Formats: sequence, structure tokens, C-alpha cells
Amino acid sequence: MSMLDIFWLFFMISALQPIIRQRMLVSARLRLMQKIEARRGSRLIALIHRQETMSLLGFPVMRYINIEDSEEILRAIKLTDPKIPIDLIIHTPGGLVLAAKQIAMALKRHPAKVTVFVPHYAMSGGTLIALAADEIVMDPNAVLGPVDPQLGQYPAASILATVEKKKAEHLDDQTLIMADISEKAIRQLKKTVTEILSDKMDPKKAEELADLLSRGHWTHDYPITAEEARSFGLPISTDVPEEIYQFMNLFPQPTQHRMPTVQYIPVPYSPSTKNT
Repeated sequence: MSMLDIFWLFFMISALQPIIRQRMLVSARLRLMQKIEARRGSRLIALIHRQETMSLLGFPVMRYINIEDSEEILRAIKLTDPKIPIDLIIHTPGGLVLAAKQIAMALKRHPAKVTVFVPHYAMSGGTLIALAADEIVMDPNAVLGPVDPQLGQYPAASILATVEKKKAEHLDDQTLIMADISEKAIRQLKKTVTEILSDKMDPKKAEELADLLSRGHWTHDYPITAEEARSFGLPISTDVPEEIYQFMNLFPQPTQHRMPTVQYIPVPYSPSTKNT
């Protein structure tokens, strides 16, 4: 075997390694999902958006809630008997309102219990989906977020606030159009949240919470803790099963070619461990 043959063999193994590793991860995820479903007697669906090295060349891909996600989740819900509970694991920075609303409304219509697990965070559209659950199970340090609409790089509420501070003759047509769209977007999203919460709390309280979450009271990345979410009247629990964390471990971030900024020995610690 020549040096050229060895080089090509090494190249092929290096190129196939990410694909093989990804297939092994997918198999491990499916086995753990089946274990969780058997223990809870439910249909488990996962909506996980992390950077993963998916391509042949190893470039990390950013993920967010899109139409493909809503199509797949709606299909999974349709394949689930009305008497079977649904468990949904959410880990996402958000995404398209259209897709998030489709998922939320489908979960709301499912007759059996719907539980949403938030091991780390479910922001924006992820929160919109979580609101449709009969129970939201969050890690004590996990967070939800506001659902106020964003137009491009600007919050709709901020566009309206800017327009209110200026006279119409001092604004160009594009800004006025953006303000009109912003007003519609906030009104529509508030209506959606109110509809999702309508059967979970008093109608007046549901409308007040919808207004709080959609009108830009906070910045879009404001972290709503489990305690704060519970104070809103949402059905919050912090008893996350250990298998949910195990499942999240099967969604690793891409390998970085620099020293990591966070390091620790990845095993559980207890007083007995430290005394040995």
C-alpha cells in the first residue's frame, strides 16, 4: 500500500466518522425515548435546537422552530391515540410564529394530558408552545421567555414606541408601514396567547398574561424563571425526570478546536464520593 493509498484511506475514515457518530447518537436517542415512553405510558416528542455537526465537512448548523418542525410534530400528534398522553421536550431559542402556533394549537386540542419538559430554556416560540401544555415541567434553573413579536432585528413594541415619540411628518413611509405591521403583530400574538390560555385560567387573567407576554414589557431575551412563571398562574413543576437530562446529553455541541471555557469532572458528586 502506497503513501497515497494510506492518505486516501485516512481521508475517507475522517470523512465518514461524523456520519457514523451521528447515526450512533440517533440510535441511542431512540432507545432512550422508548424507555421514557414505556415508563410514562406516553408518546414522547422532542424539539431540540442546538448546534450540531451535521454536514460531511463538520460545519455547525444553527436551528430554530420552522415549518418542517411543525409538520413533523403535527404528524406525530396525529399518529397518537386521543387517550395517549403526550410528552414534549423543548430546548429552543424560538423561531417562526406560524410554526409555533400550529404546534401549540395541536397540543391544546389533544384530549389526553400534555406535558412539556424544559430542561434548560424554551424562549419565544418555545414558550408559546409550552403555554399549551397541561403541565410545564422545568428544571429549577430553566427559563421561559416573552413572546413579543420581532420584525427583522427590531422588537415590534420598540418600533411603536419610537413612532409615538415623533410626529408623522417626521417619519418616512417605511417606518410608518413597519409601525402598522408591528401593531397588527402584537394584537395577533396577544389574541393567540389568550386563546391558548383560555381553558387554563380565568379569561380576564388569561388576557392580562397574554398582554404581559406579548406587548414588549421586557426585552425579548428576558429569562422568566420557574418561580416567576408559577406566579403568573401557569401550571409549573420542577420535578424533571433524570432520563430527560440523559436525553439532552445525547445532543452534544460541536467539537471546538480551542480550549473549552467550562470544565468539570462529568460524574455526580455526593458527600460519600468526596470522602473516598
